[in-house]
Amino acid sequence: MLSDRRQRVLAALIEEYVLHALPVGSRTLAEHYQLGVSPATVRNELSILEDAGYITQPHTSAGRVPTDSGYRSFVDDLLVSEISDSRAAEAGDEAITQLRQSATELDGLLEQTTAALSRLTDCLSIVLPPSTLSLHIRQISFISMTPYRVLIVIVAEDGQVLNRQVDFGNEVSCDELGQAQNLLNQVLAGKSFTDMRIQMDGDMVTALSSPLVRTMMGEVFACLQGGDSSHAHRIGLSTLVQQPEFRHSQSLIPVLQMLEDDTVLLRLLQDVDASEGTMVRIGHENGSEQLAGVSVVASQYGRGDGDGIIAVIGPTRMNYAQAIKAVRLARNALQDE
Repeated sequence: MLSDRRQRVLAALIEEYVLHALPVGSRTLAEHYQLGVSPATVRNELSILEDAGYITQPHTSAGRVPTDSGYRSFVDDLLVSEISDSRAAEAGDEAITQLRQSATELDGLLEQTTAALSRLTDCLSIVLPPSTLSLHIRQISFISMTPYRVLIVIVAEDGQVLNRQVDFGNEVSCDELGQAQNLLNQVLAGKSFTDMRIQMDGDMVTALSSPLVRTMMGEVFACLQGGDSSHAHRIGLSTLVQQPEFRHSQSLIPVLQMLEDDTVLLRLLQDVDASEGTMVRIGHENGSEQLAGVSVVASQYGRGDGDGIIAVIGPTRMNYAQAIKAVRLARNALQDE
């Protein structure tokens, strides 16, 4: 546990390093930050912080840079303080309103939220939609395209829209489709795929007595399962490339290969827990040597199982305060959707 003074010196060093991506000397800190101590005391505190592993000196004559442990101490202090003030709250409320008003569908809101995150943080921003298997159905529509083909359209309560085409071997009339649609809406509206698999109640069993309804219910299940690819909305890879840490391709290519893979992203973000608020994983905490140079700030949004995930990924030298604020803002924008 660092003393208040050492925490202030560490925070100042991190702030300076985030701004300029250059090792920071004691003179810079003493001249540009109101630390309330002499330059000699600053040098002494930096020496103690280095011995404790919070900062390191890349070269003998250079200043110091933060280590993963230094960032962790700094971030933990941020998370405890909740980094919120009235001005940030007002700006956040306005931004949330603008996002919701400008997006007519959930997919558009996810895309705009991802773009806003990237603009606010200068990092790669990712929004994973909730699992379609946990979405609750608002309405099911069967649209006859020909006597042998129907389009299934499922509207979820959070605004997501899924669709699937079905071909029949025999002619199916619009009246038959309408009856099946009405019956399945009666028994499936308000339920999720998980609910349906667990709660095969009397109404569902009665509905399944019709071969057409049984077929269409199976196609509804397939539509929900087919939509559960958890496709990530991501914006900002070009911004990540421009960061000083990734100017050399040998350090950038492994990072890009991993971050472009949705499977890797899901594994990277699988530990995000709604009960813990905002998660910050720094450098080597990611558990992969390829990702040792990046940090992840992430949070869940939604209510219940299958929640979506919002994340910002950037160099360990990211602006953590801004990234945490941006992720919380995005979470608030999507929370009620």
